[in-house]
Amino acid sequence: MKKNKNIEKPQFVFGKKNYQFMLFGIGIIALGFLLMAGGGSDDPKIFNEAIYSWRRIRLAPTLVLLGLGLEIYAILLNPKK
Repeated sequence: MKKNKNIEKPQFVFGKKNYQFMLFGIGIIALGFLLMAGGGSDDPKIFNEAIYSWRRIRLAPTLVLLGLGLEIYAILLNPKK
């Protein structure tokens, strides 16, 4: 039986640089969601003002949007350059 010597290796859709940017973007998004977590109270009769902290209202959503923008950039990045 003859083996076909013209078999090509499978090609990835994106290049190495694209995947690195994607992983970095996912990390930033995850960090944003971790910073948003918490601030609640176990007792519903007690209101905790920490839910309105600068970290949860400004920083965390900004990181999530920055991460999404980085994901879009990673998808549109030309791997040939």
